[in-house]
Amino acid sequence: MGVLAAALSACGSEPDKRCVDPVTHKKLPSYECDSGGRGSYYYGGSSKNGRVDGGSFNKSSVDRGGFGCSSSSGG
Repeated sequence: MGVLAAALSACGSEPDKRCVDPVTHKKLPSYECDSGGRGSYYYGGSSKNGRVDGGSFNKSSVDRGGFGCSSSSGG
């Protein structure tokens, strides 16, 4: 039952975001993105050895829908 609850709660949630150097894809401290520094937010994907992969710098291109989620409404 806990797995189903976790899947349902993921519906509509925000994708993971990390502050990343857009050239090297290395993780940076969050202040590098918040204060107009050299970083950009990277959404989704995974992190390994301090680098990110499999996500996007475009938040809207990362789909975070869970079980039972739908982007359209019924009518």
